[in-house]
Amino acid sequence: MSELSVNHLLGIKNLTYDDLQLIFEIADQFKEVINRPIKKVPSLRDITIANVFFENSTRTRLSFELAEKRLSADVINFSSSSSSVKKGETLLDTVNNILAMKVDMIVMRHPSPGAPHFLAKHIKANIVNAGDGTHEHPTQALLDTFSIRSKHTSFEGLKVAIIGDILHSRVAISNIFALKKLGAEVMVCGPNTLIPKFIHTLGVQVELDVMKALQWCDVANVLRIQLERQQIKYFPSTREYSLYYGINKAMLDSLDKEITIMHPGPINRGVELASDVADSDHSIILDQVENGVAIRMAVLYLLASVRSNQ
Repeated sequence: MSELSVNHLLGIKNLTYDDLQLIFEIADQFKEVINRPIKKVPSLRDITIANVFFENSTRTRLSFELAEKRLSADVINFSSSSSSVKKGETLLDTVNNILAMKVDMIVMRHPSPGAPHFLAKHIKANIVNAGDGTHEHPTQALLDTFSIRSKHTSFEGLKVAIIGDILHSRVAISNIFALKKLGAEVMVCGPNTLIPKFIHTLGVQVELDVMKALQWCDVANVLRIQLERQQIKYFPSTREYSLYYGINKAMLDSLDKEITIMHPGPINRGVELASDVADSDHSIILDQVENGVAIRMAVLYLLASVRSNQ
């Protein structure tokens, strides 16, 4: 297989097993590129990409922008906070105005679930979902699974625990879809109030005791508490959350095996992860950041290839 089965990256749910493997293979090649003295290739020299962010983002936006520039694309950055959206302009009008500038691809983050899917039905440009509300964050799941792949030989039978605020996390949902497609076993762990009621339908185990989750898993992907998405209090305080669900070095040392620690960032140090865990040999958090650029290069390159063959 040399081409994606989709024209847009809207979510992991839409991808096949072969799509995931193809993205990983291309990302392997781009990882070599970004570790060379000259980190640029002319692959997207004739492509213009707009980064359209209706929500604040630092890491994801910078990672996409770096990936686009490494591929020699022309880049336009759009932020809703300084745009006509503030004056009441609709999403479709905003994007059509951007497309009138002859943009080929749009990387979009939006607070409303389904916004990228809506756009994909109405415009001709390729859409990359950089996070839509609490729905999906496909490139984060791709870089997470790519990072696991570089650390573990196979996904078959691999046990991955996703720990933290599952209810508000688009990263958790996308990771579950990706890991299940690749053959891993998945467990979610967190306070009962932060576990979605539908989660069992995705074929995952649920554990409320963080120590039991750590004893079970080979990889722990630890999520932050998304206070900005919480309209009501789901637990008494961050101090209490840390007491029951925070992971420290003593906990890892008490295990009879070595597990891999991941985090999509930004880390609330001292809440979900102690610094001695985040900075330990168990952690591949900085690898995730590096892999994010390679994965996003692969996604943009493959979508551009689909576009040129249409």
